[in-house]
Amino acid sequence: MLQRTVRTAAALAHGDADFLDRLRDAGVRVRERRDDGALVGYSVALPGDRADRGSRPVWFAGSTLAYYLSLPRVRERFTPHVTPADWALAEHRIREASELLGRAGQDEGAGDVAALGDLLAVAAAHSPALVRDRVQRAADAFEQAARAPGARSLEGRARAGWRASPRALEHAPRAARGGGAAVVLMLLIALVEAVEAAAAWHRAQAFRAQAKAAADAAVLLRQAAGLAGNRPPATKPRTGRVVRTPARGLPPATPVTGVPVRPRPDPGRPGPSRTR
Repeated sequence: MLQRTVRTAAALAHGDADFLDRLRDAGVRVRERRDDGALVGYSVALPGDRADRGSRPVWFAGSTLAYYLSLPRVRERFTPHVTPADWALAEHRIREASELLGRAGQDEGAGDVAALGDLLAVAAAHSPALVRDRVQRAADAFEQAARAPGARSLEGRARAGWRASPRALEHAPRAARGGGAAVVLMLLIALVEAVEAAAAWHRAQAFRAQAKAAADAAVLLRQAAGLAGNRPPATKPRTGRVVRTPARGLPPATPVTGVPVRPRPDPGRPGPSRTR
C-alpha cells in the first residue's frame, strides 16, 4: 500500500514540492532530509503504523521501499507541468510510443519500459471502479518488467510519449462518469498494445523474466478491457444466455447468466393449464 502510493505520486509529480505534497494529500506522513536547505532525501510512514508500543511511527526511506523510489530516481521521473489533456490524446500518445519501443536499442528501451511502468501505476490509481482491480494487478505484475538490467537512457522517444500521458489520466473517473466508457475501453486496448510491445522488446533482449512479467500484465489488461467493453444490458434479456460481440482484438465476453431459460413445451404432452 505505502510503496504503491509513493510510486503513484512519483509518476505524477513535476518537482520536489509537488511530489511531497502529493504524498501528504494521499494521507502519508512525510519526513524530509535536508542539507544546507536542499532536499537530499525523504522518509514516509503510514499514520496508523507505529512501533515501540505505539510511541513512534515506522518510517521508511524511499530507497528502502524500492530502489527506484530513492529521491534521485524519483527526480528522474519529473517533467514540466503541462495542462491535462483528454483521454483521446493520452491514447494517441500511448499507441505512438508503443510503435517506437519496437525500434529502441537496449539503453533507450530500458528507459522506455520504466516510464511505461509509471504510466500503468497511474492508470491503476485513476481507473473507474469496474476495472480498477485488474488494472492495479496489471501494474503490480509489470513492476518487474519496468526494471530492465543495465544502463538506461532518459531521452527515449517512447519514454517521452508515455511520460506525457499520466496527467491526462487524472481525469479518468470523471470521464467514465460522463458516459465515456468507450474512451476507457480504447485507452485500455492501447495499454495492452504498449505492454505487449514491452514484452516483445524484452524477448529481443533475452530478458526472460521481464518478458514474462509483461505478458502477465497484458493478460490482466485484456481482462479489464473485456469488462469495460461488456456493460450490463439496459433491459432484462428474454433468454438466459446473452453473448455480446467483443471489441476487435479482445477475447469473447463472459455470457450473462442467472436468468432462467423458459422451457419449451413437449409436443407429446399437454401444456400447463391457463386457468387458476
